[in-house]
Amino acid sequence: MGPPGVHRGLPSTSLTLVLPVDEPIDVSWAEGSSRARRWSVVSGLHAAPAAIRHDGHQSGVQLALTPAGARALLGMPAAALGAALLQLDELDPPGATDRQLRHLPEQLHDTADWSDRLRLVQDALVGAMAQRPAARPRSEVAQALSRLASGQSVAAVAAEVGWSRRHLTTQVSAELGLSPKVYQRVARFQTAHQLLLTLARAGRPSLAEVAADTGYADQAHLTREWVELAGCSPARWLREEFPYVQDSPVAGDDDGADGADHPRRAPKTEGH
Repeated sequence: MGPPGVHRGLPSTSLTLVLPVDEPIDVSWAEGSSRARRWSVVSGLHAAPAAIRHDGHQSGVQLALTPAGARALLGMPAAALGAALLQLDELDPPGATDRQLRHLPEQLHDTADWSDRLRLVQDALVGAMAQRPAARPRSEVAQALSRLASGQSVAAVAAEVGWSRRHLTTQVSAELGLSPKVYQRVARFQTAHQLLLTLARAGRPSLAEVAADTGYADQAHLTREWVELAGCSPARWLREEFPYVQDSPVAGDDDGADGADHPRRAPKTEGH
């Protein structure tokens, strides 16, 4: 993980399930709420960063769950989790999680070989899903989520699925816990984050290129959204995640006063 510090867990269109091994994960929301050391973490969709504190080393398994995957595995829509950080045994109702899945953290901890650990996780996931009836979002909701994530306007998506904007907002919010507009913002941010990550790994980060390619009006718009959703500007995130990148200068690197609680140098890994 690099030097000890705080890693930003960035918003995305996927729910996150983390199963740490050896040591529990120290995680909270960026402002410090809901902080605890947990042996499993399930988080719903969120429009704000999480903070993962580490001593320079972490091991475990992390899964990204689509909204449909959350229904299949946990038996609940993403909205049921809200903006929560929970352990598997804290899911409500208690019967929502398969027994094998609830005991997976301790089983992982007692298993030394990584091949056996991964096989254990796979068996638990398949077993949990096999015990549930097929439960997918309404086809209109699934269609709407796909269109919203691609950048179509809320009005156009509502017209395509044959709903009013109000009904679309109600249905999407009930499925995700986010409104269509917020989900769109998170989806565009995720695309921008992935592109910036790719460019940074190639040693040529360009905020102008990211803004132009991901639908932001300009660099200033991109930076405002990053400050809002990631808790820092993209230039600051680059310095934290890729301190070795020497791009002179990163376009749009005027951080401004984002008011965020800036973490120490973070690991060179992708945040989700």
